[in-house]
Amino acid sequence: METGPILRSMMRNKIGAILIAAQIAFTMTVMVNAWVLIEERIERADRPSGIVEDDIFHVQARGFTETFDGAASVKSDLAVLRETPGIIDAVAVNAVPLSGSGWSSSLQLEAGDVAQDFPAAMYMVDDHGVNTLGVNLVAGRNFLPSEVRERPRNATTWPDKAIVSAALAERLWPDSSPLEVVDRTLYINDHQPMTVVGVVERLQAPWSGWDTLEQSVLVPDLTTWQSAHYIVRTEPGARERMMPIIEETLARANPERIVHAPESMAETREQSYMLDRGLASILGVIMSLLLVITTLGITGLASFSVSRRTKQIGTRRALGATRGHIVRYFLVENFLITSAGLFIGVGMTIGLNMALVSTLSFPKLEFTYVLAGAAALWIVGLLAVSGPAQRASTVPPAVATRTV
Repeated sequence: METGPILRSMMRNKIGAILIAAQIAFTMTVMVNAWVLIEERIERADRPSGIVEDDIFHVQARGFTETFDGAASVKSDLAVLRETPGIIDAVAVNAVPLSGSGWSSSLQLEAGDVAQDFPAAMYMVDDHGVNTLGVNLVAGRNFLPSEVRERPRNATTWPDKAIVSAALAERLWPDSSPLEVVDRTLYINDHQPMTVVGVVERLQAPWSGWDTLEQSVLVPDLTTWQSAHYIVRTEPGARERMMPIIEETLARANPERIVHAPESMAETREQSYMLDRGLASILGVIMSLLLVITTLGITGLASFSVSRRTKQIGTRRALGATRGHIVRYFLVENFLITSAGLFIGVGMTIGLNMALVSTLSFPKLEFTYVLAGAAALWIVGLLAVSGPAQRASTVPPAVATRTV
């Protein structure tokens, strides 16, 4: 089919074609960039934390009387938790991964006032920490019971042993394997040395939006505070059943404290990434609405074109045009309009992404997204115009003889 007559016909109704092309360009610009951001947010929310989340919950107990003995309570609680049927292990901690609350510190490779330091999340655990969290120890060893010390709330010193995450080890010693990192020394608080005794494959920090999320350290400190936070690991599949049992057990063990409702790691993860998933959902709705509006716009323009050119279509039918010729005419017309809009949209999409990357923490656009977006809108355009095109093909040749 000649495109010349189609283009000349479109020029007689330029406003409609321009509006649809502009709408397609705008839809592509927003849709592709939103698509990139949605995928980035979903990937963020699905990042593995390094711990056995399916079998872990955490619970907090807070003493409220003057006679409450935090150290004795923590030791007693841990003994009870570890002996409870259905519980694999338990540990008292200062922070829970992805919880949004915790401790961080700056680490150094040399003592004193140095130019470069490395931020890391600090987890205080005893020799049961590695097993409770279920982290994968890829080099070195766990803490020994003799290395664990009690840490009161006002302590300012740190233990001389540490287990680091692989990401932190790579940041500190980029040319060394995890095995080579074991027995090396790092410094905290400018001058306090810590010997690396082990490396875990992954352990995320409490803050999901932290740039150094994977940089974490375990230290052998038993927190003996008035407010105790326990991480509990259950047997596979027993987490939901054990949560109310442990809450009741802790509440009954000591009436001088308040036991907060346990929270599973699934709930903690959901809360941590609530904004990311919410943003992805909102952008998904916006994308869907834009596609619907664009589809309706294309369908409306095609329907208007059919009604305006009914007599012309009848004349073509009378001159021998088949129904297939009529359908193809409108499909080609839509293809040209869509292509013009996509040509502009590609430039707008890339330009907007470059602006967002340079001004915000926005993921860089890969050209495959542009191609996929263009293909999707081409398909949407063809589907949107197929209905009016089919109706146009049913116009009888006798219409050409009517004067009204």
